[in-house]
Amino acid sequence: MNQPLRDETDFRALVGDVKPLADKNRADTGDARKRPSEAQLARRERAEAEIDERNFLSDDFVDLIPPFDPIEYRREGIQQGVVDKLKHGGYPVQAQLHLLRRPLAECRRLVFPFIQDAYAHDLRSVLIVHGRGREIDSPANVLRSYIGKWLIQFDEVQAYISAQPSEGGLGATWVMLRKSDRAKANNRERQQKRRG
Repeated sequence: MNQPLRDETDFRALVGDVKPLADKNRADTGDARKRPSEAQLARRERAEAEIDERNFLSDDFVDLIPPFDPIEYRREGIQQGVVDKLKHGGYPVQAQLHLLRRPLAECRRLVFPFIQDAYAHDLRSVLIVHGRGREIDSPANVLRSYIGKWLIQFDEVQAYISAQPSEGGLGATWVMLRKSDRAKANNRERQQKRRG
């Protein structure tokens, strides 16, 4: 077992004559966070502007949902069993969007492409984590109220419901997206192969 050194002189005797490395002798690990070029920044701004132009989500007045009330919605024709299965984790989380502590305007900009991209990639069940405030006018509860308003505005959204406590509870919302035409065609093809 090692004995602790009694004083600084013992340490210096063991280490010997040590000098710090000069800056020029340090390894160049490369800058992992290099700044984007002007062209990359311009492309990013154009893409964001294009998304903002198409973004139909309303930031007008919203009726605030009481902080301890779950949110739930299903389009006409969607069975309650589908919503219940969604609520109880019967579908896998295929994508998640975390909006905790983000300004409302930024959340609006993030929700729109998230739902559009999930639908475009044939995802059916996604989870949006938004937080839940304890006061009706807390920022988290205001966002939760807007999430409920925004999701209804998407034709792609069939249903949504507050998550179970283990998945975020009232601070997260499960969203069920409808099948894309491509996914429906693939499904029909699979069924025909089984029959034939």
